[in-house]
Amino acid sequence: MQQLFAVYAATSPAPLPSTRLVITPEVRHQSELYLPIDQIRRLFYHYYRASLRHSPLLASTPFHEALSWADCFSQLPQWCQCSADPARLLQRLLNDAELHERFIYASFLPLRYNGPGFGRYPAQRSWLERWFVETDHQGAAPVRCLDAACGSGEGSWELAELASVSGWQPQQLQIAGWTLDPLEVYAATSRYLPHLPQHQTVYRQRTCSLVVQGWHHQLHFQAVDLLRDDWPAGCFDLIICNGLLGGPMLHEAAALQRVVAGLAGRLRPGGWLLAADHFHGGWHRQVGSAQLVDQFRQSGLVVEQAGEGIAGRRKG
Repeated sequence: MQQLFAVYAATSPAPLPSTRLVITPEVRHQSELYLPIDQIRRLFYHYYRASLRHSPLLASTPFHEALSWADCFSQLPQWCQCSADPARLLQRLLNDAELHERFIYASFLPLRYNGPGFGRYPAQRSWLERWFVETDHQGAAPVRCLDAACGSGEGSWELAELASVSGWQPQQLQIAGWTLDPLEVYAATSRYLPHLPQHQTVYRQRTCSLVVQGWHHQLHFQAVDLLRDDWPAGCFDLIICNGLLGGPMLHEAAALQRVVAGLAGRLRPGGWLLAADHFHGGWHRQVGSAQLVDQFRQSGLVVEQAGEGIAGRRKG
């Protein structure tokens, strides 16, 4: 790879990848001519597999859909854009443990998945505030909530925060957080985001009082694939599934209906399923809000508006 890059740097008529370089068709063409992205992708996929104990979700990484090394370079965190040479980047990652850890987290928990973490759906939060006030939580069994596709866990912690300010005690609520990536499970449990130090500081400051009160004992995060049938057992009074249904990760009709039906089936009678998103217009054209409402209804839910998204209640 070093030899390929040396030829690229010495002979390419187009500029080499650099911070803020506009990737024109010519830049992309020259990059692909000298440094085929398939070769670079194979190297970094091997690096990811050797770095993690679990099978990595390579679709999250900047290498997965990149059209060229120049495109991929433009998607890397700025602190990785020290050189246009992919071999030099790989060498730095192998020799610097701190940089290696930050790069792994940046690859599988990219900023587009994490920010903003809290308060992403303020109108839905208002709906949830009313739900916590109106829900009976004095029974012998705790109320159970699920944050499906919880990512790094901010939404799950926000549920605990809403319960706390509504006067609930930790033992009156259990919150499950399900996400596909085991690395996200660790990030959510530990509130650990080494690639986003400012975000991590806000995260921990926001949840510090909840930990002191003991709410962290009521949050349980697991790696769960919503497209499989081996979900953990249990039924829930409230399920939120934000930022997943109808977007880039889940939009095919059959798979979407399967997940909606599965979540609806995990509701207790009278329980609610909430879904909101901030997808761009292209995804909304592909899976419109009316289509999602229809799928909720086909799963036996009574639908109403819930802030930025919709809510479906299981009859009973």
